[in-house]
Amino acid sequence: MTRIKEITVRASKSFRPSRKEKKRPVWMEKPNVLVQVLKSVALGVSVLLVIIPFWSIIATSLADRQTLDQSAGGMVLWPGDATLSAYASILSGGVVTRALIISIGITVAGTALSLAATAGLAYWLSRRGAFGAKPILLLVLGSLLFSPGLIPSYLLVKELNLLDSWWSLILPVLVNAFNVIVMRAFFQELPQELFDSAYIDGASSFTILTRIVLPVSKAVFAVIGLFYAVAYWNAFFNALLYIQSTDKWPMALVLRTFVVNQTTIAGDQVGASAEALPPQLQLQMAILVVSLIPILLVYPFLQRHFARGVMIGAVKG
Repeated sequence: MTRIKEITVRASKSFRPSRKEKKRPVWMEKPNVLVQVLKSVALGVSVLLVIIPFWSIIATSLADRQTLDQSAGGMVLWPGDATLSAYASILSGGVVTRALIISIGITVAGTALSLAATAGLAYWLSRRGAFGAKPILLLVLGSLLFSPGLIPSYLLVKELNLLDSWWSLILPVLVNAFNVIVMRAFFQELPQELFDSAYIDGASSFTILTRIVLPVSKAVFAVIGLFYAVAYWNAFFNALLYIQSTDKWPMALVLRTFVVNQTTIAGDQVGASAEALPPQLQLQMAILVVSLIPILLVYPFLQRHFARGVMIGAVKG
């Protein structure tokens, strides 16, 4: 028995890792104090570079006339006697209020239609043996490499009688090829047994998509939906090409006209009298803040799905 114990102890010692083997890789080692301080400083500077411009925009939109006059008509970092007069002016009616409602409608309707079309196409392309899936997939991939061009796109929209219509901001960009590829990759990673059992129970493809696939695809839908929503909300170039009536302008064109091009905002354009109209810079910054708020409000509801969704296809297995 003693002999057996000696052999066991020797064997255990021989299999113990050496100090070299115990040493962690360089990337796993805890950084020293100097590196941690430098990282903290770099992170703090980066955060300030992002926050200060946003804060300056908000402060300028809230500043009173006296504070703006003291800054020689420039941006301010502290609003002084803060006032909401600029927001009350632009939201009391007129071009900004109308454009805000139009952009919200286009974003909601466009995102819903795009998600439905993208999910249907991606699910069809992800099923093995689906009729015509390979040629359609080649066309989808080809659209990533070859764009139709500006003039053919404009002529197509014109032939479909979509000029000066809000549908011209939705239908030409209804399906994004990259989003289809991402969603298709997600659907392909779902267990095949899930689909086989549903087919055995007599479920149709539409039932499988709506009752089985969609409930387990919240992460990818959150990410793709956010991509579509941001694209529709910032739809500037298509609106510039296809929308001719000022009463159909989305927020992107209002931003270009009054903030980028520095066009003077008249009282009748924002539903306020000329005497009570706040300074132009204050109105411009208020319009900019209003255009940012909707997307900033949507993101917190999708954040828990976003981190997982953006990693779709990055890790196999």
